[in-house]
Parts: sequence; C-alpha cells; structure tokens
Amino acid sequence: MAIDFNESKTKENLMKAFAGESQARNRYTIAAEAARHQGMQAVGHIFQFTAEQERAHAQVFYNLLKKAEGTTIDICGGFPVDTFDSLLDLVKAAEHNETEEYEDVYQAFGDTAKEEGFYEAASAFYQIAEVENIHAKRFGYIKKLLEKKEYFEPNGNGTWMCLNCGYVHEGGKVPEICPICRHDKGYFIPLEMAPYTCSEITAS
Repeated sequence: MAIDFNESKTKENLMKAFAGESQARNRYTIAAEAARHQGMQAVGHIFQFTAEQERAHAQVFYNLLKKAEGTTIDICGGFPVDTFDSLLDLVKAAEHNETEEYEDVYQAFGDTAKEEGFYEAASAFYQIAEVENIHAKRFGYIKKLLEKKEYFEPNGNGTWMCLNCGYVHEGGKVPEICPICRHDKGYFIPLEMAPYTCSEITAS
C-alpha cells in the first residue's frame, strides 16, 4: 500500500543516495587528480569519467525528491574515507564501494521503495545499481592489471591507445613516450577500455 512520500523511508533513502553519489563524485574527482599526479593520466580519466556518471545518478535521486521540496531531510549514514596515497588502494576502494552499492545498498532501497508504492524510485535504485556493477567491474579490471604489474607490460603482447593523440600501440609493453605526441606512457590505456573504440574500428 502506498504511503505519504514525506512519511516514507524512501524519502530518506533517496537523500542518502543523493549524498552518497555526491560524495562518490568528489572522491573520484580527487582520485583522478591523484592518479594524474602519479603519472597515470589514463587511470585519472577513468576516475573522472566515473565521477561524471555519479553526478548524473545524484541528479536522478535529487529529482525524485521533488515532493519534499522546501524541506530539510535529516539522514544518518556511513560514508567511506578513501584518502589513500597508493593508486592501487584508491582503485580497490572504488571497486569495493561500487560493489557494495550494487549488491546491498540499492537493492535494499529499491525493495523498500517498491513496498511503499514508489515504483519510479524503485526502478531508479535497481537500474542505477546495475550501472554501479559496471563501475565495480571497470575498477576491478584496472586493479587486476595494477596488482599484477601488467598495466604497461602484460604477460604477452598487448594493445594500448594514447588518450592524448589516439596513437594505437601493439607490443610487449607501452613505450615510455608516445611516438606521435611525445606524451609520457601514463596517457596510454588498454585499447579495450579506450573510449569510443570497438573491434570494427581497430581491426586491420
């Protein structure tokens, strides 16, 4: 049975989600800067790209709070502090947080919204949870490469793209300097993760 929105648990959950996504956007923006300072510009790009998607999620949740317009919503929640110096630790934390949102937080929020009769909110929680799963897998892939020290030098040949100029390199390891634009190797990203790239484009 539907209940009054302003008396609902869904109202609080939407504000918690808005707060969480807003903080995630800032955490990833800060992590992106840290990655760039460590010479890993492409990983910084991944953090920044994800941050913008978190901003979009926050906007979805914020718009669903329209019925509470003009009020203040008090919430109680726990939020992570991921101020690691290590890029690997930042990536691990991002994977963990995204997995938690996908598996636990947004599933529970969606279930509550459905029980309370707020089906649009429930759909938003479930659908955004699926996106967070994609985020988790993205960070998990980068984590695996960093842990195995295979981001720049895989076990075998690899293919990368320079995010600055688009040069595609194939070989046993990334060149120290891009032969076209002369940017350093931190601008290279595994080709399968390069934006707007598919096998039909890169096939010779």
